[in-house]
Amino acid sequence: MKGIRCEQAEKLALVELPEPACGPGEAIVAVKRIGICGTDLHAYKGNQPFFDYPRILGHELSGVIERVDDPASGLRAGDPVSIIPYLHCGRCIACRSGKTNCCTAMKVLGVHADGGMRERIAVPTSHLLKASGLTLDEAAVVEPLSIGAHAVRRSELRAGETALVIGAGPIGLGVMAFAKQRGARVIVMDLSEQRLAFCSQWAKVHHTVKASPEAAAELASITDGDYPTAVFDATGHAGSMASAFRYVAHGGRLVYVGLVKGDIAFNDPEFHKREMTLMGSRNATKEDFLHVMDVVRGGSLDIDAYVTHRAAFDETVDRFEGWLDPASQVIKAMVEIR
Repeated sequence: MKGIRCEQAEKLALVELPEPACGPGEAIVAVKRIGICGTDLHAYKGNQPFFDYPRILGHELSGVIERVDDPASGLRAGDPVSIIPYLHCGRCIACRSGKTNCCTAMKVLGVHADGGMRERIAVPTSHLLKASGLTLDEAAVVEPLSIGAHAVRRSELRAGETALVIGAGPIGLGVMAFAKQRGARVIVMDLSEQRLAFCSQWAKVHHTVKASPEAAAELASITDGDYPTAVFDATGHAGSMASAFRYVAHGGRLVYVGLVKGDIAFNDPEFHKREMTLMGSRNATKEDFLHVMDVVRGGSLDIDAYVTHRAAFDETVDRFEGWLDPASQVIKAMVEIR
């Protein structure tokens, strides 16, 4: 079968791979859609933490089951599925407390283990969710939207709060959508005027702010000097993540949704005087996936607009570099396997 492997930084190759074996408790999924996210782009550029080469990328996945070796799972050949790509151990302290998203032995498909940028993949049935009522595109983007939904749930955001989302990429858009669903007033900050306009249209945020030295004053004006009580940084940029401390209300919380390869420094007096809560938000749980699937089935999220670029599987190696160019105005690129 065909696969696309990241051989080293800035080198993708279309390769022949062995067919996957279907072990007990597993299913073989014919991959149909592969969403491209920041993790894939960072890995391609050599900036992804927890990453070794060579690696088959791809963790935003949907497909159709070809065969299954787990009669008790309720899954059958022909079922469309969304894949939870976070392979947790089930035994560590995080897993025992229900926090499978931050398992101490976590293996994420496409990062720590070979992912789904191939025609077929073997997946534990515990990590497959029936995608009845969803298109293949919708089933593939459940994963990035679940990351946003998890961050909002972790923040315990309440109706009537003001939330600032920094970073208007696919993950940030998910944060915005689920913050709005909770009844928060949502502000988005980004460097790109085009992305800010997209947020107004797609997520229907309440305010947009251009990232600049004047941003703090603009946020103060919008919030009558209070600043947002919940700030989500979805940039994966160290400078932005350090600056985000300045935008949090006294008694508020800052949630790092994006991941950066390196250290982040902050001013301790500014942190302490606010009695600020700093949180990391990693991946998502099955609960988040099921919630997102219900919301997408309800039709309140326009996935057709969220997916802005497409490529056939055989075109992906040639198209990948172009998706890194800000001029391409990619929100979400989707690879299709027919």
